[in-house]
Amino acid sequence: MIDPPTLRLLWQVVEEVRPCDLLSLSDPDLVVQLLSLMLRRKVLTSEEISLVRQYLHTKLSLIRDLAELKAA
Repeated sequence: MIDPPTLRLLWQVVEEVRPCDLLSLSDPDLVVQLLSLMLRRKVLTSEEISLVRQYLHTKLSLIRDLAELKAA
């Protein structure tokens, strides 16, 4: 399970990325990009990285939907 502060950080990172970047990257590249941005701010264990990666894959449609709304 991902702890609440890590989830908040993840969604903060998503909000800070330009919508055009969120929409233009492939799914695997988007996951790598967001995870990389998170790791610049917080040290995660290998287990946490795996959980965040899995979580991101389940939320890609939502992330892209939010980016489309921000871009409009």
